[in-house]
Amino acid sequence: MKVALYARVSTINHQQDPEVQLRELRQLCQARGWTIAREYVDRGISGSKDSRPALNRLMADAQKQRFQAVAVWRFDRFARSVSHLLRALETFQALKIDFISLREQVDTSTPVGRMIFTVLGAVSELERSLIVERVNAGLRHARAKGVQLGRPKIVVDLPALKALVAQGLPLTVAAKRLGVCWDTAHAALKSA
Repeated sequence: MKVALYARVSTINHQQDPEVQLRELRQLCQARGWTIAREYVDRGISGSKDSRPALNRLMADAQKQRFQAVAVWRFDRFARSVSHLLRALETFQALKIDFISLREQVDTSTPVGRMIFTVLGAVSELERSLIVERVNAGLRHARAKGVQLGRPKIVVDLPALKALVAQGLPLTVAAKRLGVCWDTAHAALKSA
């Protein structure tokens, strides 16, 4: 089986070295008789970032079916959150690519690994539901206190806008002079 290895370290000074992760992943591949398709390493990049160069290349190569499995040292080296991990796992599942996390001992090619994937999905769904519930409760509370929700209404000086446009100025320039965006100026003229 061809396996892609992914490693990430947040700092590029001597405090963190991706070799710590890669060495153990290489040993896993050797012990199981797997071929390493490629090593993808992000150095000095926070796990909180959605877009990481090596991770992006890994996901693009997954779409091209360049490997049958992805191995990581730990979940937190790969994904920024449970929902991010779950989205990646769903992508891998659709592409028939297994996911192995060495430290958590999760391997989606096994029945136990698939069960953990299902549990992660349920946890992620619960997390989304709780967030929606908290946001809605906060909005209800704010409305009850009389808080005006949404963006503040932008007032456009319509006579001044019409005058600038009548002078032959493009709407973008006229809007900029009045301190509003083109969309707001256009909507104001359209509703006049």
